[in-house]
Amino acid sequence: MTMPLPDNWQWRDGPVEPGPAVVFDMDGVLSDASRRQHYLDHPYRDWEAFFAACGDDELIAEVARLLDVLDDDLHIVLLTARPARVRPQTLGWLDRYGLRWDLLVMRDWHDHGSSRGYKQRTVGELRDYGLDLRLAFEDDRRNVHMFHTEGIPCVYIHSGYYD
Repeated sequence: MTMPLPDNWQWRDGPVEPGPAVVFDMDGVLSDASRRQHYLDHPYRDWEAFFAACGDDELIAEVARLLDVLDDDLHIVLLTARPARVRPQTLGWLDRYGLRWDLLVMRDWHDHGSSRGYKQRTVGELRDYGLDLRLAFEDDRRNVHMFHTEGIPCVYIHSGYYD
């Protein structure tokens, strides 16, 4: 009996066989969210508007190039804290730039916890599925630390969004 897959997983071309994978964050790693950072300025953070505008981001081409040079045997997992409600904008953005990916994992509809907690739970789910997470790319040092704690090498990408 196979376990049902989480609702917040979106496969590009159907589920892949378990195997080696590389994890990429999106905002600040693949997509340049700098034009929408103003929605998060104090004193009021408008997360709804911040995420709703994600489809207009520019590509961070230097990081996206990594998708092209990674071995074809590696599965590409896009693990983002974006909420599932912006899946259409996210899929449109991925299509516009023609990026390589196998699995998109977005924050579930009612998950309002920390990015670190959400991504750590997802690491466990990905491993339970059978993915061997070999490397991650992340711009939030808290998540970089989490990946390291989980035994996954993680490359820190400085986005400037975090202190």
